[in-house]
Amino acid sequence: MTALAAAGRRLLPRGYVDFVGQAAIWFGFYFSYLGVRSLADRNPSTAFLNGFKVIGWEQSWFHHLFEQTAQRVADSSQLLLTAAAWTYWNSEFTVIGLTLLWIYLRRYPHFQRFRNAILLANALGLIGYVLMPTAPPWMFPAQGFVDGVNHQSGLIQSLANPYAAMPSLHAGDALIVGVFMVATCRHWWSRLLWALWPAWVWFCVMATANHFLLDVVAGIGVALLSLTVVGWTPRAWRLIANLL
Repeated sequence: MTALAAAGRRLLPRGYVDFVGQAAIWFGFYFSYLGVRSLADRNPSTAFLNGFKVIGWEQSWFHHLFEQTAQRVADSSQLLLTAAAWTYWNSEFTVIGLTLLWIYLRRYPHFQRFRNAILLANALGLIGYVLMPTAPPWMFPAQGFVDGVNHQSGLIQSLANPYAAMPSLHAGDALIVGVFMVATCRHWWSRLLWALWPAWVWFCVMATANHFLLDVVAGIGVALLSLTVVGWTPRAWRLIANLL
């Protein structure tokens, strides 16, 4: 027990109690988020109507669909297509979870802002799912979209809202991860890789027909809003404290 306590003091910046508390916050929020998202809106007619509106908007403005261009690029290589599918499935829970753990253990002063930015972005995403349920591109095969990943898992179908495409939290969370990893990594090559991470995820979610370009843009907007709010909140509190 003494050795275990010593290991905790050496590896954990705030000890076991804080580590367990942070894990409880994250997992509690994540599974609550999944549950709420699954109930946020399951109105297929509205979701498909909004999907057709997004397709029409993109065609009217750009006269082609960026998602299908991304799909053709991914389809040109089995390795690229596999990497895109892997990125889609792992860029959320796996990458975010590992990033949370790494920043907590190695860059603790940045942890609270990173955690809060992710939590706020996902909470804002739920609002988007309620206000604009949108079917993803893979649900429109007649328009030329091809499902790039397997959506038939029973667990996925039970927890996920299939019409939660707007905004793309894959896109938003990837931007938040990229910003914090660029800020906290010490080697130029790792900062470069993480600077490219958001753009890679944006490509992958479109190449696998899971998000429209407009979903990605909305996700980026959510991320920028979350980063701004989290960055300015401490300053706002200090300003209020000085005024009181």
